[in-house]
Amino acid sequence: MNPLDTLNNKPKTIVKRNGHLTAQENRVINFFSDATPLDWEDWRWQIRNRITKKEVLAKLIKLTPKEERGIDGSGTKLTMSIPPYFASLMDPLNPACPIRLQCVPQDDELTIAPEEMSDPCGEDKNSPVHGLVHRYPDRVLFLVNEMCAMYCRYCTRSRMVGDGKRTLSMETYNAAFEYIRSHKQIRDVLVSGGDPLTMSDRVLEHIIKTLKEIPHVEFVRIGTRIPVTLPQRVTTDLVNMLKRYSPIWMSIHFNHSKEITKRVKFACDLLADSGIPLGSQTVLLKGINDDPMVMKQLMHNLLKIRVRPYYIYQCDPIHGSKHFRTPVAAGIEIMEKLRGHTTGYAVPTYVIDGPGGGGKIPLGPNYVVSREKDHYLLRNFAGQQFKYYDPQ
Repeated sequence: MNPLDTLNNKPKTIVKRNGHLTAQENRVINFFSDATPLDWEDWRWQIRNRITKKEVLAKLIKLTPKEERGIDGSGTKLTMSIPPYFASLMDPLNPACPIRLQCVPQDDELTIAPEEMSDPCGEDKNSPVHGLVHRYPDRVLFLVNEMCAMYCRYCTRSRMVGDGKRTLSMETYNAAFEYIRSHKQIRDVLVSGGDPLTMSDRVLEHIIKTLKEIPHVEFVRIGTRIPVTLPQRVTTDLVNMLKRYSPIWMSIHFNHSKEITKRVKFACDLLADSGIPLGSQTVLLKGINDDPMVMKQLMHNLLKIRVRPYYIYQCDPIHGSKHFRTPVAAGIEIMEKLRGHTTGYAVPTYVIDGPGGGGKIPLGPNYVVSREKDHYLLRNFAGQQFKYYDPQ
């Protein structure tokens, strides 16, 4: 079902049937004829009805000229795709809404700065077989699909996602499995994409089961944004399947507290209650979360839903990302305002992925004032200095 074919003007009837939905959700579901709360909770319905057309989005938010130009040109960079649920979180009148900035194209992304790259993390050159990235000695990144529920406008893999050209298949999976089997130093596999949770339970289980059967693979992780952009996908069937292959760890991409709704908390509760440890990966984004207080609030709210802050990433210099990228000093300032000012569980690691394939490089404030022959002069979070004698 195409959203454009189902737009109508019958909100009163639908609102009456959708009494348990939030006001924002009702505002969006009203545009889909005959849609019910059961449809809204069906992740496949959400996928089928993703908003991909300017004329559909214009019914939900007041588009700015920058957004209109960005949408018109998005096919040359990264297609627009917004699940109805995630669209319901956007402020229809505020172009600076942190949700809206992440998913609605702007014309800024059509300009490529000299330092920007199509593959800033150098994944392609570290790919021994299609879909597998082997950069670090004991772990690999396994890209299992090229589809996400929502395409983040700063996506580091915009070169490969969103174009509808499927190049990953059982054949490429088998080549990746064989590579992992033949390299016994690999103990850790991160399953990512795209987003692996857009796949069916059956296909995802095949991938996880095969990895778990490799004797030297000790650690399997899933990298996903689905619990944020499409929490309806986190079903009891899914978590029961994942539970069979425990331990499975999950890294979830959160960027702003506005993303943490009751529905997202329910999804994270299902995952955590099934024994899946949850961590967050946040991208530092200008105008979205580059304020220390905004970032601290996000870290605190993540802990409330049992998600441990893991990384803050400097936004990669992907093509058309300059309007999202902050100075590195902004990230260091955020870390300065977190360390010592809140619980250690709320303090992630701030990293830059070395452009061209250097891997994660941690950055932070310098707490070493000076080093002498037998001691260090250190400062704490409050600026006080302490002498520590170094054992010889």
